[in-house]
Amino acid sequence: MTKVETVFDKALLVTDKGEQAVKDAVTAIRNAMRAGTANTKGKGEVAGSNKKPWKQKGTGNARAGFRQSPVWRGGGVAHGPKPRSFEQKLNKKVWSLAFRRALSDKLVAGEVIVVDKFEFEAPKTKFMAKLLKDLGVERTAIIIQKEVDETVLLATSNLPCVDYSTAQALDVYTLLANRQIVCDQAGFDALVARLAK
Repeated sequence: MTKVETVFDKALLVTDKGEQAVKDAVTAIRNAMRAGTANTKGKGEVAGSNKKPWKQKGTGNARAGFRQSPVWRGGGVAHGPKPRSFEQKLNKKVWSLAFRRALSDKLVAGEVIVVDKFEFEAPKTKFMAKLLKDLGVERTAIIIQKEVDETVLLATSNLPCVDYSTAQALDVYTLLANRQIVCDQAGFDALVARLAK
């Protein structure tokens, strides 16, 4: 495994537009991760009778019609959260522009490292850790390949700051969440192909 120079058509880079698209894409991806399972009971769902706690007048207390009132302890929650989806929809052109801008920024910043190919004697974490150390990767990184290689995937899975993805499955959020991209030549060519679309 030797480091190779990143060779691609510089005209494919998108650096003059797409900042808002990147923001919208990251927001949409993070919102899609939300469970949306928070649930509270309104005054109509809290257990209790419809009996008036005390008579309307003459007691000196404030008027009260039912014990499920939101102003009472144990009562319902006014305008509380209900299970819902936080999913946001973006059109295909926005997704494409966001990815192209994010990848372009990585390429311009020199945060993409390409090796000729990944070859390990066995699917061991120590082999991947040594490779990354030799490449000078000190912080978060993502390993990119064109197709899933089980040996590389297993060698990566126990490294806490290293992700793994195929070039086609890589999204904007994962791309930005990792400081560096380490890919083989086939994986890099697949990324450049997405950049050209």
